Amino acid sequence: MYTVKEAASITGLTEHAVRFYTDKGLVPSIQRNQNNIRMFDEESINWLHGIKCLKQSGMPIGVIKTYIDLCLEGDSTIPQRFELMMEHKEAALAKLEEAKQHVAHLEEKTALYQAILEHRTQDTTNPGNWDRIQHMHSDVFYSPAVRKA
Repeated sequence: MYTVKEAASITGLTEHAVRFYTDKGLVPSIQRNQNNIRMFDEESINWLHGIKCLKQSGMPIGVIKTYIDLCLEGDSTIPQRFELMMEHKEAALAKLEEAKQHVAHLEEKTALYQAILEHRTQDTTNPGNWDRIQHMHSDVFYSPAVRKA
């Protein structure tokens, strides 16, 4: 049997994470000794490794809990677990696309800053100056009706 500290060391998790996961009911085989101290057996360590793996994939705690509950029901839930993984994968791919859009936007912004630094264009990045330069970039400024609101 292992203590929280030992379980953390074995799994590479922090002690805080181990306690958090057990408090959230993610380690079904957790035991407590006569002093109500958490004790971990090999199965508990396996659950912690599994939680760590799912967490590293970006899976939210609530979904991990659902996954664990399905695992506890047995092999009959493999189709549901597969579906859960597919949904998580799709969500991760959507986040990846969003991140790519952020990077593309930042590429444009850093190119603009480079042009400003090289004195090839005026500084259009400071909202405090926009009233003087609206005519230069009318496509990026709010309409007059929105600006007055």
